[in-house]
Amino acid sequence: MKEGKVKFFNVSKGFGFIKDNESGTEYFVHASGLIDQIREDDEVKFELREGKKGLNAVNVKLAQ
Repeated sequence: MKEGKVKFFNVSKGFGFIKDNESGTEYFVHASGLIDQIREDDEVKFELREGKKGLNAVNVKLAQ
C-alpha cells in the first residue's frame, strides 16, 4: 500500500485529495473509497485504481 497525507477532504461533498509521501503526486479520493473516516492532515495508507479522470485513491485507511 502507498502512504500519504490528506491534503483536503470535504465531508459534506464526499471527496478530497491525498498527497503521496513518496512521489508528491496528489490523488483524488471519493467517500466510496474510504475504509476509515478521514480529515485534513491525517496520515493514511491507500491503493490506486484507475478512475474516469485518472488514478484514484481507494481502500483508504488511517495509518497507525
